[in-house]
Formats: sequence, C-alpha cells, structure tokens
Amino acid sequence: MKLVRFGEPGAEKPGLIDGDGTLRDLSGEIADIIGATLDDDTLARLRGLDPASLPAVSGDPRIGPCVGSIGKFLCIGLNYSDHAAETGAKIPDHPILFFKANSAVVGPNDTVSMPRGSTHTDWEVELGVVIGKTAKYVSEADALDHVAGYCVINDVSERHFQSQLSGQWTKGKSCDTFGPTGPWLVTRDEVPDPQNLDMWLDVNGERRQTGNTKTMIFTVAQIIEHLSGLMTLHPGDVISTGTPPGVALGMENPVYLKVGDRMDVWIEGLGQQTQTVAEDA
Repeated sequence: MKLVRFGEPGAEKPGLIDGDGTLRDLSGEIADIIGATLDDDTLARLRGLDPASLPAVSGDPRIGPCVGSIGKFLCIGLNYSDHAAETGAKIPDHPILFFKANSAVVGPNDTVSMPRGSTHTDWEVELGVVIGKTAKYVSEADALDHVAGYCVINDVSERHFQSQLSGQWTKGKSCDTFGPTGPWLVTRDEVPDPQNLDMWLDVNGERRQTGNTKTMIFTVAQIIEHLSGLMTLHPGDVISTGTPPGVALGMENPVYLKVGDRMDVWIEGLGQQTQTVAEDA
C-alpha cells in the first residue's frame, strides 16, 4: 500500500495510490497519515478497502511529506561501506547518530532553498524508515515488526556548516527544506527486503549516485535495535539510514549545488522526488 499526503503545506489530506496509479482521497477514513494512524490495525483496515470506493483526486495537487507531525527525525551517518570509502572515513563501530530538525521537512517535489552563505550544499539519497509501533529495547529479530513503512529521503547537507561551524553535524543538516520526504509511504508488507533496494540520484540529468541498500554497514533492523536501546522510538518517528557513494563531498574536485540545479531522486519501489534549488528568501 502506497500512502500519500496531498495539498498545500499545513493543509495536507491523506490519500493512497491505487494499482493504476490514481491518487485516492482517504480523508473519509483517517484524519491524516501520522503516528496515531500508523499502527498495524489501522493499516490493515486501510489495506482492506476497495480503492475504487474512494474518491479520485482531480488535477495535479502538491504532494506533501508522506508522514505528518513527525516526532523524531533521526539520521545515520557513514552507513554505506562504499560511501565511507569515497570520503576516506573509518568504518564506525556503532551507528553514527545525528538529528535533523523537523522544520527541515518538506514535500518530495518542493523547492530546496540554498541557505545564505552556503558554498557546499550537497545531496544524499537515503532510505527512510517510518516507525509504526513503539520500540524500546527491541531485538534485531523483532525490529522490522515495529516499522510502518519506507520512503525516499534526500538528506540535503551543507558541508561547511556541518564540519566547520563547530559543534555537531546537525548544523549542516537542519537548514529549512533540507529534508524532502516521500512521495509515498510504502507499507512494510510491500518491501519484503529493505536490504536489497536500488537507489539513484541525478543532478541536472547527470547520474551522481548509484547504490543499493545491501552495502549498508548497519541494517535497518540493527539500527532500530541500537536506537531503541538508547531511546524509545514512537510511531511517526523517521529514521534516515545513510547514503551510498556519489556525493559531492566524495569527488576529487567537488562540484556542489547552485541555484537553478535540479535533483532527481529514486529508490526502487518507493517512488521519485524532483527538487529545484532556489535562493533562500
């Protein structure tokens, strides 16, 4: 099941994409796609609906972030062996954790704003994991049972802010619009193996990133086990699980994003994002 939120920012409605690719309105069934509606019982009820019985959405509405009212936005750094190699980083012994501010979250096709003073804004296609059931001290074996579904995330990053402004990575990860999320939340029953998904990112039509989640250092299940041993994960929390090689930071002669650039971002079975970079207001 592909769940989606559509409409203007702050006024999104819940929907689903049917087998023919038609957007259907779910607002008669649930108020929104948020933590409170991501439990297994609610998802099972929605899965049992006949999509043809739901109103088709006309026109071409904006697609919002696929999860509303995100609780925690947790991110894992240096989690692909081939990405660590391109940046010359040591393989970590445990998942590297940082947070992205929720105010960075935007829809998958919304404009990405270049922060004032930015010279090193970079791209990162990442697999997003959305928690659907409270997780505390869960085992690796049981971890995926706590997942509602998966989505595409572009972990946009300002590298100078990240590494040169003192403090933690969060400074370079949390600028407004630096968290495009969606287009769909694909429920876990449609993603039998999150450790074998192809992923790509293009800049201005040129392929920059090509990867597969099989090169993750820490799997989705291992990440959930680790994080749930540190803090309780709640429904609606989002985990961004790291990026494969091909970021600007890893280039011999880095070429970072500039105003007017276009990013196209895909993960197998999870949909596509497209963002244009604009100057921040």
